[in-house]
Amino acid sequence: MRTNALAFLDAHGADAHRRGWTAEQLFGVHPQHGFLRVEYAGALMVNDSRVIAVEQDRIVFDCFSGYRTKPGQAWGVPVWEFAAKKTSL
Repeated sequence: MRTNALAFLDAHGADAHRRGWTAEQLFGVHPQHGFLRVEYAGALMVNDSRVIAVEQDRIVFDCFSGYRTKPGQAWGVPVWEFAAKKTSL
């Protein structure tokens, strides 16, 4: 996932930012349970396929139909904040 996340940032990061995607929407995980609660997961945390397009409310992957935001969805914390919290315990 790390490799794909970095590739995403290189290829689509500026476009995603311009379209309003947040760190939580892209890299979010549940604040207490991490990847175990996928309903809090960001687009790049639920799929390790290459991103081919970024739209206003959808990320399109090459081997996956896509990831769409949902109105009122609860977002997790960025994965790096979750990891930092776990290592500080």
